Amino acid sequence: MIKRQIAALLTSAIEAAQRQHALPAMSVPDLGIDYPPQPEFGDYASSVALRLARAVRLPPLEVATTIARLIPPSPEIARVAVAPPGFLNFTLDDRWVAQQVETILQAGERYGSKLLPSKRVQVEYVSANPTGPLHAGHGRGAVFGDSLANVLAFAGYQVQREYYVNDAGAQVRSFGATLLARYQQALGLPAELPPDGYAGSYMERLAAEIVAEHGRRWLDLPPEQAQQELAELGMARVLEWIRADLTDLGIHFDRWFHERELLREGVLEEALARLRAAGVLDEREGALWFASSALGEEKDNVIIRSSGIPTYFATDIAYHYDKFLRRGFDEVINIWGADHHGHVSRMKAVVSALGIDPERLTVVLTQLVTLKRGGEVVRISKRTGELITLREVIDEVGPDACRFFFIQRSPDSQMDFDLELAKEQSEKNPVYYIQYAHARIASILRLAAERQITWEGGDVALLTTADELLLVRKLLTFPEVVEFAATNLAPQALATYALTLAGTFHSFYRVCRVVSDDRALTAARLKLVAAVKTVLATTLRLLGMSAPERMERLDNEE
Repeated sequence: MIKRQIAALLTSAIEAAQRQHALPAMSVPDLGIDYPPQPEFGDYASSVALRLARAVRLPPLEVATTIARLIPPSPEIARVAVAPPGFLNFTLDDRWVAQQVETILQAGERYGSKLLPSKRVQVEYVSANPTGPLHAGHGRGAVFGDSLANVLAFAGYQVQREYYVNDAGAQVRSFGATLLARYQQALGLPAELPPDGYAGSYMERLAAEIVAEHGRRWLDLPPEQAQQELAELGMARVLEWIRADLTDLGIHFDRWFHERELLREGVLEEALARLRAAGVLDEREGALWFASSALGEEKDNVIIRSSGIPTYFATDIAYHYDKFLRRGFDEVINIWGADHHGHVSRMKAVVSALGIDPERLTVVLTQLVTLKRGGEVVRISKRTGELITLREVIDEVGPDACRFFFIQRSPDSQMDFDLELAKEQSEKNPVYYIQYAHARIASILRLAAERQITWEGGDVALLTTADELLLVRKLLTFPEVVEFAATNLAPQALATYALTLAGTFHSFYRVCRVVSDDRALTAARLKLVAAVKTVLATTLRLLGMSAPERMERLDNEE
């Protein structure tokens, strides 16, 4: 990765300056390597001289000049320039840049991978209660979590993907009571929904399916038993819906972890014993409390109610105890909805009380999604008159558009999902624009094959124009984007990169004919576009999207 090579050159120069007493001995600060605001300044810029200037009590320009003088020659770098107020600007050597096409082709789909030291990371996402279908808002967390897991695994981590199934507690009892009432109604019996029941029409559909398959079986059982058995059957059906929706989005989990496992295997008792030993549990008013206030929280939190029933906070404690201390993950990343904001700090507090560094737990909160058709906000499904389900979004726009539109913005920002734009077959639609670039390259390679032209023996040194070299430079930033996305938990950076790379390719294609009468140049450019195709396909794969070889508009042109 060229950024690391520049970092090594800078570090070497600073250490040389210290040995020569041109700079005082001190630890090397953050090198501040980034992209210059304007391309004429070079390919990379470092602000390290500005960071050093105050500590060494010298003008930033003088510090920058000293460092620049001692940067060793490198085949990657054509020149290093000093710019006010103290930046070091690096310009890559064009010949070296062109040669990197060969490096990319040789690496293939491994290009940009295995950048980080291996560690065991668990990513838990979606984890919606199995009491109803996924709605459109769940899609954002699902796509973010899955894309993040893809990126972390590609970057070199050992990643486990997990869905936490809340199949114990009050919501299950309420679900069972609702389903029993709907079941009775489906059989023509009068029944009232519980006051805290689930009012969605999907409960009526669920009850009708159960009646069709099992008839009046549960009418002869005591209500409590009927409610429990129907809850089990209903949750299993809902989980089938959820699995089907996620599968169609290309999302698969290594483990579906059921909450009742924690209770059945005594994990909660193990976790509470550890907290008691830490002196952070308190019994009062017949309930068991976690002394959160002593750890900086605004108030204490109930773990076991006076009725003896654990709170959902209790099972979360057990779940994280299991993640860290039983299964031994180095890091745990939870993708939660914004409505869990108040739960984050107390989970950090309890993880710390369990003797685990709270920095090992990261919680990413995803903000709300607003569905639109053009400029009009869509809140209710025309089909059901209720909240729009994830299934309806997938069916309307397709999984690729669904994934891209959900991932294109940072999870902490509110987002608008324009259903009409997501379906549009034009360059206005970013999904179409990106996939069209990949399909265009596939079309070029097919044309070359039809004419029996290959890139074998092609000399990439012939890639000398500004458009060709800009395209290669864009490919060189891919490993940096992967590293940024992995270390900052920001897979949305790959969506931005895909759009930028596609745009750079489209600009190149408009001015550079790939297959021409010049066989030597054709071979070189075929190598270049093949490298672009490889990187674009990898980017789309990390985003969980397809990389089409054909698209209707191109097929018509061919």
